[in-house]
Amino acid sequence: MKITIVCAGKIKEKYLTAGINEYLKRLQPFAQVEVREIHEEKMPDEPSAAEKEQVLQKEGQRLLKLVPAGSYLFVLDVYGEEMPSENLAAHIADLGLHGRSSLTFLIGGAFGLSEEVRAAADLRLSFSQLTFTHQMVRLLLVEQIYRCAKINHGEKYHW
Repeated sequence: MKITIVCAGKIKEKYLTAGINEYLKRLQPFAQVEVREIHEEKMPDEPSAAEKEQVLQKEGQRLLKLVPAGSYLFVLDVYGEEMPSENLAAHIADLGLHGRSSLTFLIGGAFGLSEEVRAAADLRLSFSQLTFTHQMVRLLLVEQIYRCAKINHGEKYHW
């Protein structure tokens, strides 16, 4: 399985970098994982609605360019579907059974997602109704991908 993580912004906190790297290392037996980053767009101070949408649109287009052609696209979106880890694991396994071995997870920047990015998603996924930094979401994402791999291989991890 090939997994691409497309995201806006660099990880700035050492503890997040360490956690992300640990889970990427743990994922090596299960999948080939690549992280693709763009620089975050700058938002003007007190932007109008039109300015905000323009920034989101520009960032979104840059993010979508990094999604491999034919890849199943999960967009992490606060307004997306919440599901237990077991259901996400089952969904990923089902995709594999149907020949979808290229998966992409997209994390937007600090200001959210454009409608173009939301519309491009095969599945919009929410981790919670709580608000997390997009950097922290990256750590949560790689942990959940690892958890799904362990579940799908029948290995103990989450119980």
